[in-house]
Amino acid sequence: MQSPLKDACIYLANGMFFKAKSFGTETTSVGELVFNTSLTGYQEITTDPSYAGQFVCFTMPEIGIVGTNPKDMESRGVFAKGILCRHYNENFSNFRATESLSTFLKKQGAMGICGIDTRFLTTTLRQEGAMMMVASTEITNKEDLKAILEKSPKIEEINHIKEVSTKAPYKHSTGNFDFTIMDYASPNTHQKIIAIDFGIKRSILNQLVSAGFNVEVVPHNFDAQDLIQRFKAGEFNGIFLSNGPGDPQVLTQEIASIKALIEAKIPLFAICLGHQLLSLAQGYPTYKLKFGHHGGNHPVKNLLTNQVEITAQNHNYSIPESIVEIAEITHRNLFDNTIEGVRYKNALICSFQHHPEAGPGPLESSALFKEFSKLLDSAK
Repeated sequence: MQSPLKDACIYLANGMFFKAKSFGTETTSVGELVFNTSLTGYQEITTDPSYAGQFVCFTMPEIGIVGTNPKDMESRGVFAKGILCRHYNENFSNFRATESLSTFLKKQGAMGICGIDTRFLTTTLRQEGAMMMVASTEITNKEDLKAILEKSPKIEEINHIKEVSTKAPYKHSTGNFDFTIMDYASPNTHQKIIAIDFGIKRSILNQLVSAGFNVEVVPHNFDAQDLIQRFKAGEFNGIFLSNGPGDPQVLTQEIASIKALIEAKIPLFAICLGHQLLSLAQGYPTYKLKFGHHGGNHPVKNLLTNQVEITAQNHNYSIPESIVEIAEITHRNLFDNTIEGVRYKNALICSFQHHPEAGPGPLESSALFKEFSKLLDSAK
């Protein structure tokens, strides 16, 4: 039987105050509140480094039913501040589970909050936009929580990449994706690539390996000139720019380094944050969406084939329409018509906003890894 849960209090930047229950780490924490519409995969979502500095409000009301297990980790730990759900289930039932979500969150130092009207929270975020919040199991006074939130930096002011990125280069050789699931032939390539880790998910690395790529992962603060010299020496064929958290405009050094890679004419492929950084590196500023895209049900139209794919999304920023000056728009989000994919006109560069690895989510965009292989083949 589940033991009684500790009280928790929440204060939002718009002045709303809520009382709830805690099933995670008992602490006081500040972060940006966003909502996620995925029906499954709460562990993959919670361990996605792109959620660093954020609280994730699940629109799925029942959370915890399948427990947690080591194989569903998307990174080395939980970088999100915590999660919010309507009902938490301590008694899990799944043959893969090794421990409850509550135990998992406590080990990871992340908050878990339940007993709150997540439908109301989601409606509020849709109407007013993503916003900062503070949650506490220690402080119950509204004014005290307000004071903490007002003194805390906003997510746009924090560089979370330093926290989530690898500290040293390494080779990734594990692949667990079968391209025949979606009737996509594996690229069957053996080309070598460098993956820049801005908060990369393990599912992405696994799919790159499954596609046949030899993958070396390097930190966010990579030496651009060193990579350029290695490329000229034939040590690798192209570079992948990964997903990651936060406002891309904060990453001034990374933007400068990517600009150098572009000028060196190295073939580039990017998703999510990497997609945004490519735009910034070429002088096209990103902008923040009202409440972002977070979930596994976003329809995206491939403008080259007229096919519609259901995609996984996790981002708060988008690239501008003016990018058409230097790139062809290849994909659009059918929810709000924002840009989801581009192919640059005078360079071997393509990038996408949605997540082709879909961990969790649909697998319909997995063919993008084959496009990366074609891009590198065209450089020969």
